[in-house]
Amino acid sequence: MNKTIAVLATLDTKGQESNYLREQIQKLGESALLIDMGVIGEPGTRTDISREELAAVGGTPLEDILKNPTRQDAAPIMVAGAIRIITKLIDESQIHAIICLGGTQGTTNCSQVLQALPYGFPKIMVSTIASGDTSPFVGIKDITMMFSVSDILGLNTFTCRILANAAGAACGMAQIDQPIRSEKRDRPLIGMTNLGVLTEGTMVALDLFKQAGYEVIVFHAVGSGGRAMEQMMKEGILGAVFDYALGEISDELFDGLRASGPERLTVAGKLGLPQVICPGGTEHIGLIVPPNEVPEKYSRHKYTFHTPIIFAPRLKGDEMVRVAKEITSRLADTKAKAYFIMPTKGVSRYSAEGMVLEDPESDEAFFNEIRSSLPGNFELIERETHAEDPVFVREAVELLISLIEAA
Repeated sequence: MNKTIAVLATLDTKGQESNYLREQIQKLGESALLIDMGVIGEPGTRTDISREELAAVGGTPLEDILKNPTRQDAAPIMVAGAIRIITKLIDESQIHAIICLGGTQGTTNCSQVLQALPYGFPKIMVSTIASGDTSPFVGIKDITMMFSVSDILGLNTFTCRILANAAGAACGMAQIDQPIRSEKRDRPLIGMTNLGVLTEGTMVALDLFKQAGYEVIVFHAVGSGGRAMEQMMKEGILGAVFDYALGEISDELFDGLRASGPERLTVAGKLGLPQVICPGGTEHIGLIVPPNEVPEKYSRHKYTFHTPIIFAPRLKGDEMVRVAKEITSRLADTKAKAYFIMPTKGVSRYSAEGMVLEDPESDEAFFNEIRSSLPGNFELIERETHAEDPVFVREAVELLISLIEAA
């Protein structure tokens, strides 16, 4: 079946390059649909969806924008129009992948569009700034960033090869017929969080879920992972959650590298999804430091190095109480019955008996706060073991399955 690849760019400055992409896509036997995000200059090639259409759908006629055109005012309108038009094209199966071109401004605007598109839909951003920190442009979506190396201004032998590679990648992705939703319609896809200090337990859980006929997506709970899991809940991809790793909450409070934002741990409850929560990894935070250097602020804490540049200090009693209060406050809007399962002999491998971050007194302060402030529709289950104990993990898995089957 012939596929259609959308090309999104400002066609006044990227007209040649976009037309070259069209030619390369056609050489590969597919079709191209060029969408113009430009505002002022004349398009440098034939356009399939015009800037006038984007502006109108974005809420302001182009002629009004042009009365006093500024990037600051025009960009939100053109981005909004592009999102609405491209989303509709995807919903109607009229396009099967998208390539965007841009420098700093183009990458900023196009990436906002790409972040609004569904998971699994092929998204390629050919950008002059794709070699640095791309996290603001990728966010939590499956965007492929391709470094253009040279500026995207005019065609030459080198640029043509980069653009041809992008065309080939998009056409190849468009041919893939792999659903991202579970084919077992009678059983929801389960989201599960994990950290390196919980991996053995996660592997046990995955095997148990598989034996029971459930498919699981594991998310590395380093900030982006937790946010992505919750976005997939909103999009209806995930229907249940085993939130095994809550270190993102600790890092949010103490400026760690795994900080996940204020929405973390709230979505499943508000949606009423079956969920089982374990406070895995909450006893420490992660900080980027010079190799093997202990920050003065944490010199009196217990600590370990996760890697030479990732410093993991143990949180003390009053700090653990803050984490517990934050967790329970975020669960306040939970609609359905849920389970909070607590391993009282260590919430990760680091704090299990005899390990470097073991601190029973700080743990107990944390547990006491959970006991006193956990919302009433949560059933609290305490077990005198550590978080990776296979018996503990098995119980958590069975509890989640019981919630799913009762729903």
